[in-house]
Amino acid sequence: MKKIYLISSLLIIIGILGGISFFLVRDASARIPDDAALTTQNNETYRFGDDHKKLKLVEFIYTHCPDICPTTTQKMLLLQNDLKKSGAFGKQIEFVTITIDPYRDTPNTLKKYMSSFGIKNDDNWKFLTGQKETIKEDQKNIKQVADALQFQYKDPGNGFFVHSTFTYLVDENNKFLKKFPMGEEFNHKEVFDYINDRLN
Repeated sequence: MKKIYLISSLLIIIGILGGISFFLVRDASARIPDDAALTTQNNETYRFGDDHKKLKLVEFIYTHCPDICPTTTQKMLLLQNDLKKSGAFGKQIEFVTITIDPYRDTPNTLKKYMSSFGIKNDDNWKFLTGQKETIKEDQKNIKQVADALQFQYKDPGNGFFVHSTFTYLVDENNKFLKKFPMGEEFNHKEVFDYINDRLN
């Protein structure tokens, strides 16, 4: 009987370790495809495969989100201030915010969202969406980026999306480095320290 319990315990442990290994390998190999292209808040095309040789902190939002999305954006603004003081923001790292609701979040809507947070409209913090004329294809591109980073989202039909609660740091080649919690759990000091260590 003891032998059966021992074998069962070992099988459970092996199963758990196998599951953990699967997720670690999956995350370590995650990379945003080069051909993923979306529209910025300034109606310009942003293609991930272009020469953006910087780290990127990728945030997924939708502007009608009542809580975790605006909280995360506010925390990222604090992080931006720290990175500006260190001289890294815009030179070694940029922020990329992608809406999961391109129907409602037009480029103009995203500019208003930026303005409400006092975010400067420059090339160092991109807000990405789709275009009305190509919305179906742009939705696929958004999902392509989200799937690459294992970010999940769904509109249950009431306009309030159910979604994962992580932001993602990717390297100069758009390869996954690390994920951080969204909302109140986003500790901008800890994120800053990680980014700073990576850059130095």
